[in-house]
Amino acid sequence: MDIEKDYIKLIFGLKLKQVRTQKNLSLFGLAKLTNLSKSYLNEIEKGKKYPKTDKILLLCEHLDVSYDQMVSLKLDNNLAPIGEILKSGILKEIPLELFGIQEADLIDIIANAPAKVNAFISTIIEIAQHYNLSRESFFLAALRSYQEAHNNYFEDLEDKVISFSKSFQINLEAKVSIEELEAILKEEYDYKIKEIAFSEQEALGDLRSIYVPKSKTLLLSTELDAPQKAFILAKEIAYNYLKISDRLLTFSWIKFDNFDQVLHNFYASYFAGALLLPRQLIVNKINDFLNNEKPNPEEFVALIESFEVSPESFYQRLTNLLPKDFHLKNLFFLRMSHKIGSDKYLIKKELHITNQQEPHANETNEHYCRRWVSVKTIDEAINQNKSHFFDAQISSYAHSGNEYLVFSSATKDPFVENCIRSISVGILITPAMKKKFKFIEGKPLVKRIVGVTCETCDVKDCFERAAPPVALENKRRHENTDVVVQQFINQYS
Repeated sequence: MDIEKDYIKLIFGLKLKQVRTQKNLSLFGLAKLTNLSKSYLNEIEKGKKYPKTDKILLLCEHLDVSYDQMVSLKLDNNLAPIGEILKSGILKEIPLELFGIQEADLIDIIANAPAKVNAFISTIIEIAQHYNLSRESFFLAALRSYQEAHNNYFEDLEDKVISFSKSFQINLEAKVSIEELEAILKEEYDYKIKEIAFSEQEALGDLRSIYVPKSKTLLLSTELDAPQKAFILAKEIAYNYLKISDRLLTFSWIKFDNFDQVLHNFYASYFAGALLLPRQLIVNKINDFLNNEKPNPEEFVALIESFEVSPESFYQRLTNLLPKDFHLKNLFFLRMSHKIGSDKYLIKKELHITNQQEPHANETNEHYCRRWVSVKTIDEAINQNKSHFFDAQISSYAHSGNEYLVFSSATKDPFVENCIRSISVGILITPAMKKKFKFIEGKPLVKRIVGVTCETCDVKDCFERAAPPVALENKRRHENTDVVVQQFINQYS
């Protein structure tokens, strides 16, 4: 589709409809005045057709509006935000078809109720500005929604990994070696692989790899550990095997040109995770772990380390397989980051399967609950100076009564100085879940009453509280005011 032509047609259609309605004319009435068919006028207003000059002059004559005004791309103030959205091409960037939406449907909605759509778009823009949402945040939110809509399990990618393993004679019941991954890239895809000390360039300090398309050269940081290196190599294989050319060139990524690159990065990451953590092998090992009535933390750490991947890769893989193979769809994933010496704990990544589970990120600079095991593992990793600190707890949310079994691992961030990150997966505790996790009732597991943020938390005598419950107090004050107002209304009715 030609974006510029589509934009011109849609703007003309919006203006025609606006002028027609201002004149209190129906489509039938305008058709009768101009001797143009009602269906033809309807298609113009919906941005599907652009009339020829003689037809525009005819419309201008009967609507008492100038030709220049009608063909101008300038919209009235009340429709200006719609024009900005359409002109920006944002609708072209988001793959609406992923969500079963056709762009024509959105155009119909805009054309049928432009004033209401304008109000809605203005609201979205204001919210985005208020919370300082970037284009990156918007695209990542769209990606999360796509993952959540599929329970973060993609059968086609799982099948591609199996097909790949058969084609390249990879044994998915054993660990794939770095040497094997490198050999596939070099011999099958003509890669050159070179290790560079990125840390010597301050601007490259946070990067782990750079791909140079022209020479098919993969530059790797010399500071990568084995799990990180294996994951990057597996991702490069994914880009090639899946025939993805529109892709990101750095890891971690620093910029993108369109939403497809963000989506393709996810596809490649999913493929890499499924290759390094084969589905059946993971399922078997988790079943063995669950059959243990009194597992200890060391056993779970050993389970993670048996795959020689990062804790984040392992936890990410859990979010693929727990919903599919264990029918545990009410779960969340969190990556939390903490700079040593600061009082802030930031959620850098989150995922919620089936619905918005607790906890969740907020953009209002509130303090996340210090009773979360996600925070505890970070603090203990610092206090005990451990490279990997693991813990688990039952988190019982005070305001909802929901309880989650939460596993959390904290490790040093190798690419951010003095930074510790924790990766957590929480599973909603239900009768069906308890049948699978038989150890849930065991004494070693600690149950803690928790909140989402200190500012909204009702937990009394909380020694870990980092801020007073001001948001909760404001809410209660407004509720109390409303009760008194209703009493006066009833008294004087």
